[in-house]
Amino acid sequence: MRSYILVDVNIKEMEGFMDYATRIPELIERHGGRYIVKGAEPEVIRDGDSIPQYAVVIEFPTTEAADGFIQERSKSELIDVFNRSTTGRILKVDGCL
Repeated sequence: MRSYILVDVNIKEMEGFMDYATRIPELIERHGGRYIVKGAEPEVIRDGDSIPQYAVVIEFPTTEAADGFIQERSKSELIDVFNRSTTGRILKVDGCL
C-alpha cells in the first residue's frame, strides 16, 4: 500500500528553509519517495485556523518506506533546520489498496 507525507508550511526564515529544501530530496529518494506536489500555493476551499504558504505531497511505495524516511529524518539535523525555519504540519496517510 502506498503511503503519503503531506506537508503544509509557512516559512519563517528563508535561508534555513532553502538549506533544508536542497538537502531533503536525497533522503526522500533514498526511501523510494517522490514528490507529487512540491511547493504549491494552496487554493483555500474552506478557511480554517491558518492558511499555509506552501503545500507538499510526497508518495512512498509502502508504509514501511515512509516510516523509514520519517525515522531517518527525525534522527538527522534536517529536522532541526526545518523546525527553526518553518511552522506548519506534517501528516502521514496511507493510500487506498
